[in-house]
Amino acid sequence: MYLPDTWFPMETYQAAFREQDMSDAILVIGATGNVGRPLVEALKARGARVRAASRSGKAVDGAEGVAFDIADPATFGPALAGVKSAFVMLPTGSMDPKGQLLPLIAAAAARKVKVVFQSVLGADADEAIPYRQVERALEASGTPYVILRPNWFADNFHTFWKPGLDHGVIAVPAGAGKSSFIDTRDIAESAAAALTSDRFDGRAFNLTGPEALGYGDAAAILAPVIGRPVTYTPIDDGTFVGILVGAGVPQDYARFLASIFVPVREGWTAAVTTDVETLTGHAPRSLETYAKDNADRLK
Repeated sequence: MYLPDTWFPMETYQAAFREQDMSDAILVIGATGNVGRPLVEALKARGARVRAASRSGKAVDGAEGVAFDIADPATFGPALAGVKSAFVMLPTGSMDPKGQLLPLIAAAAARKVKVVFQSVLGADADEAIPYRQVERALEASGTPYVILRPNWFADNFHTFWKPGLDHGVIAVPAGAGKSSFIDTRDIAESAAAALTSDRFDGRAFNLTGPEALGYGDAAAILAPVIGRPVTYTPIDDGTFVGILVGAGVPQDYARFLASIFVPVREGWTAAVTTDVETLTGHAPRSLETYAKDNADRLK
């Protein structure tokens, strides 16, 4: 039977259908980032409908794009509309976890959207830590949640520390501290498992690589892959800040980056857990595997 558009406009019908079709979609914040992009791929491999959130709003690897800016709460509603769960993280360069994440978590909770939150390893060491306060707010929000606390990213070597590697040096204020570096693919696969199942709801997971390594150990692993000698040069915070500022990093953010090496020097990032295997069913990738798989980016 023919129904004129004046009775029920076709665009209204199409919009309603699209909203219903996306009602089980999964929102990925930071979809173009080093965790977000492999997460989009991991979710698509599971057959999930993915909404990729970024400032540009462009599609990411075939996933529907949506404009999102964590500094602009007006973008939260459209991004969260019609989704069942969301991967939430603080973008690189942001230094205000509470100020930017709490409004987003509140918006998700108001819509009963499950939140898989990427926190940081050690956030639960002190209730005064801002990330811990965000975790507490999520726990009290009433919406389903999973908290992921990853250790230092192995991928930092081909991003943040790449300029140093190009000169055969890793120069960071880590002292003799060790870290169980984690491949961002393992973070993404852990998040995909948490987003597509309720088995892990209400729990927090400390995500680490399979072993704790010093930066000297890391240099020895990376050197043969890169094809040239690499040495670790421990430096103090002031020197580190000066290097970053000289490279164009804002001073406040450079100081923030220096501050997060304190847990490394204190030995707090040397923990090794089996949480990646609990979530994904496989052991985490080693730094050797990361290096071989990213050889072109490291060279």
